[in-house]
Amino acid sequence: MLNTTFDEVMEFPNSCPFKVIGDADDTLADRVVAVAQQLAPGDYVPTVKASSKGNYYSITIRITVTSKEHIEKAYEDLAAIEGVKRVL
Repeated sequence: MLNTTFDEVMEFPNSCPFKVIGDADDTLADRVVAVAQQLAPGDYVPTVKASSKGNYYSITIRITVTSKEHIEKAYEDLAAIEGVKRVL
């Protein structure tokens, strides 16, 4: 588990944006949404942008989190997606 201080600076529940950067793959956004659905079921409409050379996608998605541990799990689960390089 991560050692963060989200609980000291945020109120919950909170709709947090997560930016997932990964290899350019047409299924990446769907995989990000699938993980978001597992974390907090809902209707998700991610924003997808390609890098200038088209090698990477940046996917932004808002997930409603309910605790510090929920945010940490979101970061860990999103980072575990195949092809993901960073989660911000």
